[in-house]
Amino acid sequence: MDLRQLEYFVAVAETANFTRAAERVHITQSGVSAQIKALEHELGAPLFDRTGRTARLTEAGSAALRHARAALDAAADLRDAIDDVKGLIRGRLTVGMVIGCEVAPLFDALAEFHQDHPNIELELVEENSDQLVARVRSGSLDMALVGLAGKPPEHLLTHVITSDGLIALTPPNSELAARGRISITALSAYPIICLPVGTGIRNVLDQARAALDIDPAVALVATSPDTVAGLARRGLGIAILSESMAGAYPDLTAIPIDGIEIPALLALVWQDRSSPALAAFLRHCKKAFSGTS
Repeated sequence: MDLRQLEYFVAVAETANFTRAAERVHITQSGVSAQIKALEHELGAPLFDRTGRTARLTEAGSAALRHARAALDAAADLRDAIDDVKGLIRGRLTVGMVIGCEVAPLFDALAEFHQDHPNIELELVEENSDQLVARVRSGSLDMALVGLAGKPPEHLLTHVITSDGLIALTPPNSELAARGRISITALSAYPIICLPVGTGIRNVLDQARAALDIDPAVALVATSPDTVAGLARRGLGIAILSESMAGAYPDLTAIPIDGIEIPALLALVWQDRSSPALAAFLRHCKKAFSGTS
């Protein structure tokens, strides 16, 4: 007995016809008939009643059908398992990261993945979030760590890492620091320093201001949070970053901004057709970002 015989048996059972079964499995009708007869001889019982125009299952055939399907499913699972192992032996994984945002857990995940799968080539790409999302959609990136405004992108799988509001950062001796809070409308009176268009934080800021018909002009643009904060530290304007970033700059005063309802998300995004390598890397990422060992 071999898997081909079981495949032909299931095909005849499902089509109730040797000719249609032969068309399905792409061999001649005589070939199907010969294999079914060989299977019946080995099992010691007829599987089909051939007296009518259709091939009807006998009692033995009905009993055998469920087991034949299970055997074919098990064989398919075995092939998938081997393919998964082969996919983790060698290959390539391309990961995107939002530019200027050094996130240690992502680096930890990359290091652990490389230790477990040293023959898979890793490539790290840095771009703004909008570009990264587009590249994940096109398939040129396997996965990306991105900043998002409010909601995850459509037609991609998402794992949200942080969701928080925006904050204004200013030197402690500034006039704004003494106010304690500021509205998104009043913020327009100050020169704003922010990340580039296409980053999650900038998209949140621009969308919030556009909703109130406020001029979205930004006085200075820098590609990294450290530079944004450094420019504000020197009195060149008010830095706009996410609340979770504020703790990295204790020498600046964090001012809550009223009127921004859209959260800034930091998230992993990927397509719903992951390779074995990507599935393994995602497990490392989720473990690293959750802080579990």
